[in-house]
Amino acid sequence: MFFGPVPVREATGGILGHSISAGSERFKKGRVLNAADIDALAQAGHREIYIARLDETDMPEDEAARRIATAIAGPQARVAAAFTGRANLYADAAGLVRVDRARLDALNELDEALTVACLADYEMVEAGQMLATVKIIPFAAPRAVIERAETTLHGQPPLVQVASFTPRRVGLVLTRVADSKDSVLAKTESAVAQRLALLGSRIAETRIVAHTEADVAAAIAGLKTAGCSPILVFGASATVDRHDVVPAGLTRAGGEVLHFGMPVDPGNLLMLGRHEAIPVVGVPGCARSPKLNGFDWVLQRLCAGLEIGRRDIMQMGGGGLLKEIPSRPMPRDQGPHDTPATGSAAPRRPRIAAVILAAGLSRRFGDGHKLLADLDGKPVIRHVVENTLASSARPVLLVTGHQAEAVCQAAGAGVQAVHNPAYAEGLASSLRAGLSALPQGIDGVLVCLGDMPDVAPEVLEKLIAAFNPVEGRAICLPVQGGKRGNPTLWGLQFLPDLMRLEGDAGARSLFGPHAEWVCEVPVDNPGILHDYDTPAMLAARQSGKA
Repeated sequence: MFFGPVPVREATGGILGHSISAGSERFKKGRVLNAADIDALAQAGHREIYIARLDETDMPEDEAARRIATAIAGPQARVAAAFTGRANLYADAAGLVRVDRARLDALNELDEALTVACLADYEMVEAGQMLATVKIIPFAAPRAVIERAETTLHGQPPLVQVASFTPRRVGLVLTRVADSKDSVLAKTESAVAQRLALLGSRIAETRIVAHTEADVAAAIAGLKTAGCSPILVFGASATVDRHDVVPAGLTRAGGEVLHFGMPVDPGNLLMLGRHEAIPVVGVPGCARSPKLNGFDWVLQRLCAGLEIGRRDIMQMGGGGLLKEIPSRPMPRDQGPHDTPATGSAAPRRPRIAAVILAAGLSRRFGDGHKLLADLDGKPVIRHVVENTLASSARPVLLVTGHQAEAVCQAAGAGVQAVHNPAYAEGLASSLRAGLSALPQGIDGVLVCLGDMPDVAPEVLEKLIAAFNPVEGRAICLPVQGGKRGNPTLWGLQFLPDLMRLEGDAGARSLFGPHAEWVCEVPVDNPGILHDYDTPAMLAARQSGKA
């Protein structure tokens, strides 16, 4: 790959190395320069610019990032579309991320152009949370390096995956002595229930028994017979030896102690055992508080269906010092409003909704309705809905107006209908209706047109991948052959401006005032440029002439 300065008149077809102003426009780095761009740069007084040019030994950054991300992704790890040489992996389910650290290191050592960053092995994640990011540093990677990486990864266990939490029927044993307080027992049960709820599980049965070997043994045996797994045992007094009451009770019930003690603080006094195939955990007293401790790490693995043994416990020392560290939400003696610290601060996939505008009068289509017209065996609006639902945007809102009932029926299932009684006032009224129905907690919205059936789901995914307000990409629109098309993805910060539009004024009127936030996303999909307002236009599409 060539990278360096060239005379501006010799830069046609090159990849712009640095963002630069051209009169009233701002060309962002990574733009492939066409003849019109060169004229604009020259007229703005630029004589020399930095560009990149690829040759046959190079693989473009987005292709390289996508291929590596696909190669490392395992179960419950979704690969997002690549943009600016970056492809992210997101969790499709809550669970524990598993990362093969040795193979990750080997992958990053292949070439400086290729980088892969992941969460730590066994980190707890929520659905939609980022697991890993693949970033190609320059505008291209050596093709041979990417192909070698794929060969190395092929046929091996996944490098990044999620062990998802599955519901468990957990048995709980609480022991008591003469001076045990009912309030303490209730608090302990509540703390366990809250932990399990975060992991998608619940307490199936609780047994409160005397703090004796015989009673502990009977309780464990009874919960085993009841089909509980795992079984958690809280002793009224701390377990200080593997022959203490709780471990001895497990042994008396016919189980075995696998390991006592762990290199995690708080959590040192944990006992790991089993009764046949059922895990049995002697829970340290610190787990009566909802704050993160070693028991959480063990419980998370059990709820994710992961095997855990003596060696696993002994390898928890790295990062096992949890006392009074900045990542804890508050000091350990904070009081009754303690909150669990079992989540992760990793970025999540942006929460993007979609609004399909399908309320118009369809005046140019004659006696029919363009959204109800047949296209390849189904209504035009059904194509739009299916393509939108095939993306990760959720929820998908369908704004109806003219012939609302028929449009809803033609659209099919999976969308949330929003009726706009003022649809005759123009496009802006439908946009306001859709935006007003958006749920809380989303980051952006795709504004889709109901008469553009050829916009592929991949286009929507590329817009979502490009969306990053922190990096100045809060208005994302697709570009085909230098021409801007639809749909557009808007950050929620522009909601007030969108709500103020009137009549048939489209949202594109806001591009100029917010030019610094606009990101053009190159796509290979002519459908972003074509709507079908008349029977003749639709017939041309049917015949392949559109």
